[in-house]
Amino acid sequence: MSYQLELRHFTYFLAVAEELHFRKAADRLYISQPGLSRQIKQMEEIIGAKLFIRDKRNVDLTASGRYLKKELDYIFNHIDFTIKQTRLIDQGSDGEVRIGFLGSAMQTVIPELLVKTNENFPNIQFSLEEMSNYLQVEAIERDQLDLGFVRLARVSKELKMKTIFKDTFSLVLPEDHHLNIDNFKSIDQVSHENFILFSSRYSSLYYDKIMSICEDKGFTPKVSHKSVHGQTIYKLVESGLGVAIVPSSLQYGFDLGVKFLEIPKIPQKAVLSVIWKENNRNPALQQLLNLMNI
Repeated sequence: MSYQLELRHFTYFLAVAEELHFRKAADRLYISQPGLSRQIKQMEEIIGAKLFIRDKRNVDLTASGRYLKKELDYIFNHIDFTIKQTRLIDQGSDGEVRIGFLGSAMQTVIPELLVKTNENFPNIQFSLEEMSNYLQVEAIERDQLDLGFVRLARVSKELKMKTIFKDTFSLVLPEDHHLNIDNFKSIDQVSHENFILFSSRYSSLYYDKIMSICEDKGFTPKVSHKSVHGQTIYKLVESGLGVAIVPSSLQYGFDLGVKFLEIPKIPQKAVLSVIWKENNRNPALQQLLNLMNI
């Protein structure tokens, strides 16, 4: 008897691939463990490839299984989004654009883009989520985002990237710090202080630029704390635990006991880029790209 792949096979496969445990996957699917094992074995026979490595204690994906999971994640997510877009269009919308961003983008380009879009395409809806560089790239590759605002030097060949905004850097100090706009001349004036920085996993390019700003002035900063949230960094600075360096646009929208001094005479800029997948088929995305002259 010959069999054909059906949707249930993919659903069963993804459950096991995510749980890496047949009993837990079976419980999640409300079927018996032996039944699930038979379905996976049948799927492997139909495809002609081994998808899992199994022994009495562990379950893991083979190389072919990892590839299949990645592709199915993309396909299932695209189906879900397509259904949502269809529903929105039926309700009179032009669809939804899913945007990921670093915090500083919300202080600069995104509000202007949203206002401009609303003026020109009032029926486009938005989903916005603050995310790290890495998560944005991953989400766009998986078709979980349409547009990302990142600080990266490069992206994979399947993604497009364009610089959208260049910002200066500012030193963040407690309000009562002796440095001010009149006597602040160089970043080496705080070389002896502790530094509180954005984590390198938030943006490795940004982290490296901060280090280079200091190293160009002859010192390596002593980093006492790291965070992925601007407000956390400012709170630590306010508490006297150190100083920070951030893109100058990040000084807006916070009400804490800190002050910002733009760092003079440095070549480094905080470069914000927009990224998207070249073969993205969301028609609403293309309208946004046109508004940004991309």
